[in-house]
Amino acid sequence: MSPIVLVIIAVTCIVSYMGLNNAVMFEKYKFSVSAINNRKEYFRLISSAFLHADFMHLFFNMLSLYFFQGAVILFFGNIGFLILYFGSMILGNLFSLLIYKNQPWYSAIGASGAVSGIIFASIAMAPNEISVNFLPGWLFGTLYFSYSVYMMLNPNRNDNIGHSAHLGGAFFGLIYAVANQPQAAIENSMYLGIMSLPLIYLGYEIFVKKRIG
Repeated sequence: MSPIVLVIIAVTCIVSYMGLNNAVMFEKYKFSVSAINNRKEYFRLISSAFLHADFMHLFFNMLSLYFFQGAVILFFGNIGFLILYFGSMILGNLFSLLIYKNQPWYSAIGASGAVSGIIFASIAMAPNEISVNFLPGWLFGTLYFSYSVYMMLNPNRNDNIGHSAHLGGAFFGLIYAVANQPQAAIENSMYLGIMSLPLIYLGYEIFVKKRIG
């Protein structure tokens, strides 16, 4: 494992542990629409990714990061990994801010947006070779996007998953991968096109039909 990835996992685990045991710290650094819009606390776009709801939430995010970091570093190097991780984190939270700008009560925590970017950058480069939950990467990506889009368009009060952050992070991962490895993207264009269909539909619902946001 790259030392950079090890540092990110270690820092995330330490900060998450501190947040779980310090409610004041947790509230101060979580993603909060009202705090960002009213007090311009943009640091929350990053700090919230180092907090988690519980140890299981933290475990699965860090485990996913561990499994997919190798492919990203192979294709894009350590600098590329950092750009992907933090770019996906920030874009995921910015997308959440856009979607929920009129819902000041909305808040979120977790590295899922950043991890989604890492996962989908990996899938973009090797959609058939990389598998997730025994599914080919491209099929997993299509189902993942479809489910996230459906849940965003049909919200459930009992669903505590930040689908918008996941989608924003995954989108950044795909775009970064395509921009930096255009030849591989061309070779995998059919799979990338299939995965993108739910995102195109979501864009239509948001920007044309004004269904959410």
